Amino acid sequence: MSVLLSDVVSGSAVGLRGRLWRLSASELRAAAIEASAEILRLEAVRVAVVDELSMRPDDQVIASRGVGCWLAANTMLQVRDGKKIAALGAALRPFPAVAARFDVGDCSFDHAVLIVAFCESPPKGMPEEALPRCIDLLLAAASGVEATTTKVRNVIATLERIFESDKIPPAEDDDRNELRIASTLNGRVVVRGDFDALTGEMLLSALSNLTMPNPAPDGTPDTRSAAKRTADGFTELIRRYLDCAKTGTDGGQRPHVNVHINARDLAEHRDCAAAPSPDGGGVAVSDLDVGHMPWLGPLSVSQTRLLGCDCFLSTVLLDGHGAPLDARPGKRLVSAEQRVALIARDKGCAFPGCACVPAWTDAHHIRHWANGGPTVMNNLVLLCRSHHRLMHRKTGFVGKWEIRIGTDNKPWFIPPPSIDPGQHPRPANTTFKT
Repeated sequence: MSVLLSDVVSGSAVGLRGRLWRLSASELRAAAIEASAEILRLEAVRVAVVDELSMRPDDQVIASRGVGCWLAANTMLQVRDGKKIAALGAALRPFPAVAARFDVGDCSFDHAVLIVAFCESPPKGMPEEALPRCIDLLLAAASGVEATTTKVRNVIATLERIFESDKIPPAEDDDRNELRIASTLNGRVVVRGDFDALTGEMLLSALSNLTMPNPAPDGTPDTRSAAKRTADGFTELIRRYLDCAKTGTDGGQRPHVNVHINARDLAEHRDCAAAPSPDGGGVAVSDLDVGHMPWLGPLSVSQTRLLGCDCFLSTVLLDGHGAPLDARPGKRLVSAEQRVALIARDKGCAFPGCACVPAWTDAHHIRHWANGGPTVMNNLVLLCRSHHRLMHRKTGFVGKWEIRIGTDNKPWFIPPPSIDPGQHPRPANTTFKT
């Protein structure tokens, strides 16, 4: 190692960034590896020192309610991290083989925590004489640069299955399953869940194809984060289930998304619905209607119009007091035959540059049906949910895209001046689809 490289690893990081340009790529790699090894060494030193101090506490440690809290109070560590360091030191004492591998830097802090946790609470069906062999297997999975937390957890899970007992393993205990769904103050929904391994496997399998990155036809990578792709896939999974699955009934109906709205508010622009009455009497609360969902309440008119493009419509005639006078049978705005024809024409989302498959698309009314737009082929176009929302409303987006059916009986998209000052029509994105 060159003198400069030695300084990089053992010296201070102050001003280091300005000197790193002298190192070659191979030297930078060596420095990163050496620094990582040094971190492992110092971590093992800290655990050993803190453990010794916990067994011989002085007044300062006693006054801090334990060595973990003392460490956090005198460093930039959080209390929980200080306690984890102290706990690992104590847990390593009965297991010298694990401690020896950790001390030489061949086992990370997190992997040592997993191994000693298994050793302290082994499977009920495992005989005591099997523990040394199990420790060897765990250390083998936790050692070397190829060690990963997933590998260590897989070995633990395998050992728990080998030494099965009458007690159900935590990963298979579906009595622990929980799913909490709560609405927030801003109208969003928070979902938190904890499931057994089998349920998790089914969920991940169902989401697998729906959460893959979807590059553009020109090869541009999908810009969505993994979390956003998972959220989009979960939304699509629910939508497909409600559209196609045998869901049973809920209150005499198949469960689906139900949105209630006055016909006038759906047909008119929101500003029109909120305008003062001609007689100057002001606007009554009942005149300021929006969409309403049975579970989560208000829904904006623009989002309601988006859902209304491709929906099952039921009409209820009300009197001046809001009491029902008549209910007409529900009808689907876009028939199955029309959707097949749209797929044959648009081959998926028709928006320029989008490669979304037909199963992920809605049938959008170019002129909304509530404003008199007919449900016919020349007034329909397939759009993915993102571009469908763009046509109705997109927060922060300047301008508005227009869609027109050309002489070729296919949709053409006219961008707003903010994107193309000349507003040159762009053909539907069917060229790259087969």
